[in-house]
Amino acid sequence: MSTDRPHIIVLHRWRDTHAHYADYIDHGAAHVTYVSTELGRASLPPTAAAVTIVALTDDLPAVRAAVTGLVARFGAPARLIALNEGDLDTAALIREEFAIPGQHTAELAVFRDKLTMCRTAEAAGLPVPAFAPAPDPAAVLAFGEAHGWPLVVKPHRGTASRGVVQIDSAAELAALSGPAGDLAAALAAEPHLVQSYVDGPILHIDGLWEGDSLGSWTVSRYVGGTCADFTQGTWLGSVEEDDPALLEAVEAFAAAVGPALGGSQPWVFHLEAFVTPAPGGGPALVFLECGARVGGGEIPFTWRDVHGVDLMAAAVDIQLGLTPVLPPLKTGEVGGYLLLPLPVPAPCRVEAAGWVREPAPGRLPYAVKHTPVGSTAPAISGYEHVGTRFRFRGATTRDVEAAITESANSFRLTCVPVGAPSADGG
Repeated sequence: MSTDRPHIIVLHRWRDTHAHYADYIDHGAAHVTYVSTELGRASLPPTAAAVTIVALTDDLPAVRAAVTGLVARFGAPARLIALNEGDLDTAALIREEFAIPGQHTAELAVFRDKLTMCRTAEAAGLPVPAFAPAPDPAAVLAFGEAHGWPLVVKPHRGTASRGVVQIDSAAELAALSGPAGDLAAALAAEPHLVQSYVDGPILHIDGLWEGDSLGSWTVSRYVGGTCADFTQGTWLGSVEEDDPALLEAVEAFAAAVGPALGGSQPWVFHLEAFVTPAPGGGPALVFLECGARVGGGEIPFTWRDVHGVDLMAAAVDIQLGLTPVLPPLKTGEVGGYLLLPLPVPAPCRVEAAGWVREPAPGRLPYAVKHTPVGSTAPAISGYEHVGTRFRFRGATTRDVEAAITESANSFRLTCVPVGAPSADGG
């Protein structure tokens, strides 16, 4: 067993460079080991002390076995780092089992259990849509009769809008709950809640709560559809906002959410909120949900590329027990991104990719990412392994939003299910 240096374990699943671990942790001063998926191996630093491969990083028994093996070689871990939302629950449980300092299950609950989250936000005086537990269709019907339709049903612990269902009427609820639907089975399989539907644009606010004040942050608006729409095949875009009145309202809102959910501890946030009209005019925000982690999609990349700040660095500092320090964001440009879904269910082979018509030079994305032609897109949830990912930068929200829409309508990815003959007959 090597115990000459502290041992830090990183739980990792990204194939792309969402996180630059070698920039955050001195791999010479510590034994930095990784529990990674096979796809994630490619983005790990070559200075890793060891890499153990698991099929899924949210498979608790597999991760436990991997950590046990690394502990035998490098000693008890001083810290465990996990940055992907899908790995936070596993990481909390592993910390508890191996007596590793950091966020444990009870502390994580307010950020991962949406019912606990809504109760906490409401108790702090934040505006929250009406909500209630949804153990069965009868509870959903009672909520609809009391609060009106439409409504939204979602799992307590979903990620990437998994299992989110909008229900527009009692008749639709009956159809979804009957023999031809699967809502009753879904509600029985895991805890759900029901919420009133809010008709308004959805923002995501990303940044750092420093423990006593709001640190660096950005606010973006989803365009094209919502995260839930994306799971049904609609493209999803995001554009940073530059409207002064909205920015002022968001700053006050985020500064209220910081201590409401995290108290006096620093935390990186991915906060979602609805924009509604304020009684006296202007924008008002309504709480949707919030995670204690860097947002998904292309957020880590646009922060680094457009604003010159790595939000992942702050997330790692917090998990290392350090005080996070972020420089001010570079301003003068607006960032954005676009996600196109796969045209057929994964796993599928990419046959062709390109522009049907190329956008004007001022509207081209600065980065386009997809599974290479001839390769297979894996059946993995989340926003990394979607059809095509685009990143944008421009002078104004209006410019970037126009570029996102034009790219969404101008790029095509052609895929065939794995096992099907290719377009050329091969």
